[in-house]
Amino acid sequence: MISYLKGIILSKNSKAVTVLVNNLGYQVLIPQTLLTKIVIGDEIELFTHLRHNEDAMSLFGFSRREELQFFELLITISGVGPKTALSVIEVAKLSDIKKAILRDDPSILYKVSGVGKKTAERIVVELKNKLDALPTNEKEINLSDTDTETFDALLSLGYGERDVREAVRKIPADLERMEDKIKSALKYLGK
Repeated sequence: MISYLKGIILSKNSKAVTVLVNNLGYQVLIPQTLLTKIVIGDEIELFTHLRHNEDAMSLFGFSRREELQFFELLITISGVGPKTALSVIEVAKLSDIKKAILRDDPSILYKVSGVGKKTAERIVVELKNKLDALPTNEKEINLSDTDTETFDALLSLGYGERDVREAVRKIPADLERMEDKIKSALKYLGK
């Protein structure tokens, strides 16, 4: 199993890079967000997952171990293959995806090519309990009680989940009281 690579970027295309490690070139499929930052000739470190099936072997790489662990959780879900899992990781920041899952909100996954409504809902249901198994940066996925209450209160007022999620994201970080957060979100929603 190839679980880690450190080497020089030899080439790249629209989906993958070739990493030169001790005179061997490894083709690694990586998220688009990472691919856009890569410069040929630079050194790179990747946490990898080797996928072997009857047709081929594919190596998937990530700049952070947390992304790899999330990818490996995604591919355990029925109907989610490695390329779909890679697309899920590309759709938003990992912390936003985790927050959406913890809030039972599959709408962030609707943007992923090849993921329909039922698959998005299955991902949320199956991963909600599995997220506890992942080591996470508490600051990254902190859902304060007032954020959750604000989210639920705005939903109960009849606003759509997508609009509420965006409004809660726009709330200034210095606001602590739920009432202030709701007022701020309502101002945003009123625009």
